[in-house]
Amino acid sequence: MEETEFLREYQPRLLEQMKKMMEHEHLAHAYLFEGDEGTGKHELSIWLAKRMFCEQVVQGNPCNVCLQCVRIDQREHPNVQIIEPDGQTIKVDQIRQLQAEFSKTGFETRDQCFIIRQSDTMSVSAANSLLKFLEEPPGKFVAILETASLGKMLPTIQSRCQVIHFAPLSKAHLMTRLTEKGISKSTARLLVQLTNSFSKAVEISEDEWFNESKEIAKKWFDLLITNTTDAFLFVQKQIVPLAKDKQQQVLLLKIVQGYYEEAFQTGKVSYREMELLLQAQRKIQANVSFQNSIEQFALRAVSS
Repeated sequence: MEETEFLREYQPRLLEQMKKMMEHEHLAHAYLFEGDEGTGKHELSIWLAKRMFCEQVVQGNPCNVCLQCVRIDQREHPNVQIIEPDGQTIKVDQIRQLQAEFSKTGFETRDQCFIIRQSDTMSVSAANSLLKFLEEPPGKFVAILETASLGKMLPTIQSRCQVIHFAPLSKAHLMTRLTEKGISKSTARLLVQLTNSFSKAVEISEDEWFNESKEIAKKWFDLLITNTTDAFLFVQKQIVPLAKDKQQQVLLLKIVQGYYEEAFQTGKVSYREMELLLQAQRKIQANVSFQNSIEQFALRAVSS
């Protein structure tokens, strides 16, 4: 999906905002795009770079077919630089090289653009070097810094950028993004109940414990809604050995809650059953015994 189509679908407000800035020539010299992975930060970065250099803008959007747009897509445009972490961090030498490139006269135009992905991974020396660059720009450019963690950015850098917040994806949009990544619909439906972060959902989907747990939780859920006492026995045999610490215990019940919420929407479970599960979750958060809490829940659920 190309950038304009993606943004029109997932971040229409930000797309229109950026269009107006371009139309009225109100671009800032530095932006900080902040939001979860998968919410469109990089798509808007590339859209903006293309829009700056596009030879045949169509209704305020880059055409994606002219030489300038194609060269940006291929990372061959002389006036657009994209910086990514070298290993785990963005190093000071990468920023110095960027400064050296941008101190030269632009080959085709004086306008220049650089994009720093995962900018919160900059080393301290790299961040300080970038700060000097932003304070004393060598020419006309637009800087775009992308981050999923605004709190990790130096306040001095934040103060020199216009911060653009990317809203989390709606559950429907998150479902679409997850299935586009190859995650099954059943797993995607469960993941959107656990998190509204695309990157976190993908991370969870790849976790071995999660994939084992969702199958066991589904079996327990099926026993619970069929009102069989086997649901009580299942706790000691399968659930307790699976959830060894509080983090796993909390996540396991969230997985079960995901199954309950999906069933509630179709009328297969009642509000009272949902409330019983929430009561068990509150007890565990209050450090009441995990086994006692969910055994009591199971007994009350099958007798409801």
